[in-house]
Parts: sequence; C-alpha cells; structure tokens
Amino acid sequence: MNGDPADGFSRHRAPARLRDAFSRRRFPALLLGLAAGLALLDIALDVNGSPTTGWAGPHANLVLQLAVDATLPLLLKYPRTVAAIALAVTAALAGSDVFAPGLLVPVDPITSMTVPSATPVVIIGVVRLLDRSAWLPIAGAFTVLGARLWQPDWEVTPFGLLSTAVPTLVAVYYSTRQDLMLHLRHRAERAERERHLLAEQARAEERRQLATEMHDVVTHRISLMVLQAGALGVRTKEDETRQAANDIRVSGTQALDELRDLIGVLHGSKENEPEPVRGDAAGTRRSSGEQPPLDPAVLVEECESVGVHVDFARAGASSDVSPTVARTAYRIIQEALTNVRKHAPSARVTVDLRYRKDGVDVTVENAAPERTADPALAGTGSGTGLSSLRQRVELIGGSLETGVTTGGGYRVRATLPAYVPTAGSRSLDSLAARR
Repeated sequence: MNGDPADGFSRHRAPARLRDAFSRRRFPALLLGLAAGLALLDIALDVNGSPTTGWAGPHANLVLQLAVDATLPLLLKYPRTVAAIALAVTAALAGSDVFAPGLLVPVDPITSMTVPSATPVVIIGVVRLLDRSAWLPIAGAFTVLGARLWQPDWEVTPFGLLSTAVPTLVAVYYSTRQDLMLHLRHRAERAERERHLLAEQARAEERRQLATEMHDVVTHRISLMVLQAGALGVRTKEDETRQAANDIRVSGTQALDELRDLIGVLHGSKENEPEPVRGDAAGTRRSSGEQPPLDPAVLVEECESVGVHVDFARAGASSDVSPTVARTAYRIIQEALTNVRKHAPSARVTVDLRYRKDGVDVTVENAAPERTADPALAGTGSGTGLSSLRQRVELIGGSLETGVTTGGGYRVRATLPAYVPTAGSRSLDSLAARR
C-alpha cells in the first residue's frame, strides 16, 4: 500500500516503525526462545530419523539446521544476513537432494524436510522488517527452492509451500493491516489539526469583525460625548458643572484608551489597531495632561476612606509591561476590592502587586468578614464580574485563579504576561502544544 507523501506517510519508513515496535515488545527475547525451541526440535528429529550417508557425516543435516537456528536472535538487527544464510542452506539442501542424495538430506527422512525448520520465522521477520522490493525476491527464492517447483512432488511441494508461501501471505496480511492502521491514524490526526486551525481562523475573523463594529459604533459615541463634555466645560461659568464636565471628559478619554487596547487585542496586531481618536478632546488630553494614571494606590485610598483596611505592597514599575497589561492588573484589583466592599466590608484585605520584566503577578486576598454585608449593597451588580474579568485576562494570554481560602476569606490571583500576544502567535503556540 502506498501512502500520500503529503500525509507524512511512506511505505519505506514502515520497517523502522515495525522494528521499534518489535523492540518495545521484547521481540529479541522471543527470537531467542524460538531459536532454542527449534534447535531442540531439530535435535529430536535427527536422533529419531535417518542419518545422512555422504562424506559430510551422519549429522550434516542437523549441523545446517542448527546453524540457521543460531542466527534467529540476529534477525531483528540483520534481517538480510539471516535470510541469506537460511536461503543458502535451503539451496544446499535442494541441490543435495537432486545431485547428491543422502549427502545433506537423509535418503529416507521421517518428514519431507525440504527447508530449514526456522524458515517460516525467517520469512515472517523479513517481510515485516524490509521493504517490498527487498523481501519479495527473498520470499520468492524460498518458495521456489523449498517447494521444488521445477520438479513438483506430492511429498515435497505441499510441505515446501506450507513452510514458505503460507508464512509469506500471513506476514503480508498483518504488515498491510498495520500500515493501513498507521495511515488512517495519521489522517485522523491531520484532520483534527485542520479542524483546530479552521476554528482558530473562524475565531480570529469573529474578533476582527467585533473590533470593527466596536470601533465604528462605540468609539464614535464616546468621542462625541468627550467633545460635548469639553465644550460644556468651556461654556459654563459654574465651577461644579465645569468639574463634572471635566470628569466626564477624563472618564471618556480613559474609556477610549482601554477600548483602543481591547480592539488592538481583538485584531491581533498593532498594524490593524484603529487610529486613536483625533480632534479637540484628544488634543486637549495630550496637551493638558489632566488624565490621571491608573494607579492602584487610588483604589486602596478609596477603600480606606470607607473603613476597609488594606495592606498594599507593590514591587517593580508599571513601565516594565505594556499599557494594556497594566490596565488589566488595575481592573483585577478594582473588581476584587469592589467585591470586598460589597460582600465583606469589615474584612482585612491584602493587595500584592509585582511587576516583572516578563509579566505581572496580582494577588488580592481578604480575611473572613466579621459582620454581615448590607443586603442592598451585596445584591447589586450583574454577578458576572469575575467571569468577565477571567475572559479579559485570558484574552491577553494570562491566567486567573479565584476561590475561598482556608480561613473563610477569598483570594483572587492572576498572572499576566508583559505584553499582549498577537493572534498569530497564539495560534502558533496552540498548534505547537497540540503537536
């Protein structure tokens, strides 16, 4: 059976795989046992049979039989050499029977021994270990010599065919069946890989379409809101209204920054990232510098102001990671502290934020609450904060772990990369992992 080279399957590589399979199944030990058993059988036949009568001695046939038996343990490593020895002995037996009766084959044997007793084992090994171009002439030569096809005889030919042709057919059947199974297994694995690749491509296309829609709809509305808030802040004379308009403008520009980062992730590369919002609002933001950075310390101060004690530890600098990753770390702390205020307002909280050159580690853990949370406050929200946060973390290539601690508290732990991988790199990484 010939395989498709594009499938990575080749008939000429099958012997190597078969040889490895035999090695794993302790085939050498089996060959050694067969050699010993056949040697005992040959000795028993020689003792109970007729001796040879030529100048080679009464046990010439036994010597040749034992010589072939002794080569069987080498069949796995040297199949051609063992086959050549067995074939030479077969030719010698056939020649002696025709030209010198009694020299190597007894004149009146108890069985029609036309080939060495180890011939079936040799033929099966050769067919399983060698290519068709190699084993076919060897098996053909064994069949012609063993069955004496040039001079068919009812006492010789049936036994010769049983010792040569039948083992060949059996070995060919099992070799073909194993090759077919290997080929089908490879095709199934290739189909599975192609299915995963198509799914990755479909998800990437969905992300790109979603990013385009977000850019066309959401960004337009938010930028319009920012422009109107900026215009309101310029026209109004009331300080409170001006401050409210400035807060709306700052929040809008922050939302545009985060939206731009998210759209860039959905696109998978900076080349496809939408252009930043242009206009008076964006120019005012860049020139005035009034937009505050996303500093987790601000979140800690907010909690302290409402009576929640927070132990905050920070190591490294946010400049070591990309802005998108830094904002995600900020959102993790924000969501965790919000849940603490809602569900465990009296609990002590520990926030550990560590920036590294290769990523960020964030851990927010609170102790067991000392008093019951306000039902009105605990019942607010959609209940999907942590699940949405997990999706955001996984989208940028990070991992999020949440769960109850042994003391009755709650822990949120995240590990983020230093940069956001592109869609192409994620696809290559997932493909390499499956292979």
